[in-house]
Amino acid sequence: MSVLLIALAASTATFIGGSFALRFRDKLHLILGFSAGAVAGVALFDLLPEAIELGAQYHEPATIALFAALGFFGYLILDRLVLLHTHDELEDVVRPPSDVGRTTSSMRGASGALTLSAHSFFDGMAIGIGFQASIAVGIVVTAAVLTHDFSDGINTVNLILKNGGTWRQAFKWLLADAAAPLLGAASTLFFRIPESAIGLVLAVFVGSFLYLSASDLIPESHHRHPRALTTVMTLLGALVLYTVVHLVPR
Repeated sequence: MSVLLIALAASTATFIGGSFALRFRDKLHLILGFSAGAVAGVALFDLLPEAIELGAQYHEPATIALFAALGFFGYLILDRLVLLHTHDELEDVVRPPSDVGRTTSSMRGASGALTLSAHSFFDGMAIGIGFQASIAVGIVVTAAVLTHDFSDGINTVNLILKNGGTWRQAFKWLLADAAAPLLGAASTLFFRIPESAIGLVLAVFVGSFLYLSASDLIPESHHRHPRALTTVMTLLGALVLYTVVHLVPR
């Protein structure tokens, strides 16, 4: 029960982050810029080191890099070949040319939100597995999860809104993302993830998050807005994640 209560803190952090994005929607381009840096920061400063550390005793560094590449290019295939998205100034979001364009954009936003929710689910699983190992490990993992779940909530809302979704749809996806850590922690009460696979799973998320940041959030944060300020916000997002991650004892 204590594990579920701790996972609930991660869910709360995600919800608060998304609520922040909903509340300050008139500054969405700045939030998008911050989110772009935060997503890249989570991948580079949090997930990648953990993937290397957890996978070192089972896999070569080249294998970890391969799975990160699979995450990146796998999401590229989903984005460009399955959802058929193009970056034509994102006009399909501003004024969709057809019902097909609106549907494709909506699917793309839902796909990104689903990826973030899946990551949050694995966050919850990491909390549960950590506490299965020991209380100390569980606390460290929980601290690491809390450092980026706030930005996860922001990013979930932003991905829906920037792809033409409504505020109601964004809120529903926020609820799903917020519930994911709790569900992930609960799932570990019934089965265990092989320790040898955890590093590879995290590496896949590294690649997918880098793609989301570079292909989605950075271009949209610059779309029809002053680039200097949004660039500063992107760098700030990365800096904040770097600082927070390094303040948390590993």
